[in-house]
Amino acid sequence: MTNSYHPVEQSKRTVIVDILRGWAILGVAIGNYLDFLYIGIEKDIKYDTFSEVLQTINRYFFAAKSWTLLTLLFGYGFAILINNVASKGKNPVAFFTWRMALLFILAFINSSFWLGDILKDYAFLGLVLLLFYRCSAKTLAVISTVIVLTVPFLMAYINGLKIEHTAISSNPEYLKLYHSGNWIDFFRFNLLASLYEQIIVPGYAITAHYVMLGCMLFGFMLQKLNFFNRLIELKKLLQYVCIISFLCAVVIGIGFNIAIIYKAGFLKFFHPLYWLVLSTMIFISTGICLLYINGKLKTIFSYFSAGGKMTLTNYISQNILAALIFSGIGLGIADTMPYWFYFSVAVFIFVVQLFISKWWLSKYNYGPIEWLWRSASYREWFPLRKIQPEVTPADIKTI
Repeated sequence: MTNSYHPVEQSKRTVIVDILRGWAILGVAIGNYLDFLYIGIEKDIKYDTFSEVLQTINRYFFAAKSWTLLTLLFGYGFAILINNVASKGKNPVAFFTWRMALLFILAFINSSFWLGDILKDYAFLGLVLLLFYRCSAKTLAVISTVIVLTVPFLMAYINGLKIEHTAISSNPEYLKLYHSGNWIDFFRFNLLASLYEQIIVPGYAITAHYVMLGCMLFGFMLQKLNFFNRLIELKKLLQYVCIISFLCAVVIGIGFNIAIIYKAGFLKFFHPLYWLVLSTMIFISTGICLLYINGKLKTIFSYFSAGGKMTLTNYISQNILAALIFSGIGLGIADTMPYWFYFSVAVFIFVVQLFISKWWLSKYNYGPIEWLWRSASYREWFPLRKIQPEVTPADIKTI
């Protein structure tokens, strides 16, 4: 017996959302690959001119902006899924709880290859979102605004705790596991690093999750407002938000850097890093939306859209490839290469993934991991391969 509720069809997806996901997964790849440079004994890293340029690009356009955007879009997708399930008369809480349990399994698999997995965070916060799924857009706007306004105070307080934690990725004993070439040791290293450097570290466990929750609730609100399907109607608003967020990012960025240089005392109780991150993320996102509705970069956006439809597959495959390139179970490059190498490899792999995603989706309905996750979520095998229309004799043109 088949279920009476199904996932959103590919043809009914909102294109700009997938484009934004594609952009975000590029930034995630760059950030994750650059982290491999710092897995090793702490040392001074010398940057050549090219690396310094790439470092600046990453700092201002990708670092933390990508995962916050991806988190916002997770909240948006959550709202669509909840509405889809509820409209069929099913229990959205039971369904989404099961779906997040499956995501925890995927997170565990991904954590075996990469110590910075974010899927576990999405699975946990996805369950927290269930507490808010009946909230109105106004309530969601108020809660997400309160989170954004208070995060600098929370971050300053958490930073001031000075809690010591085990740095697995720079501990010689644990690094032996990373370089051993043994699969079990390598998986153990990544799982231990995830535990000690993310799950039990207040700076990540509290501050980052607080920001993630705010982003998810904001994405939830945008879906309730049908925001991404009204971009042309909201063009003027997009332009204002793009300009204002850019100005905020510049002002906050300059002020924040001056405060760091002069070790300003207010940083002990007010740390505006995430204000800079979020304002920059909004500027970039609205800029992409404006380019899209103005009909710019159509070919490039078509590839980013394909990559965004396969976000989960591309994300996990990026991490598996990185493990095979950098760790002891593969080429063992580790932290031996210059900064530009890690950045370039990430971009190269992402570009290849875009072409593969475009080809794959011309033949199949979903990315492979998306298909498995959806089928397991709905407990029904959905058709993976696209059904090609039958050609009748009348359709065949004679020469």
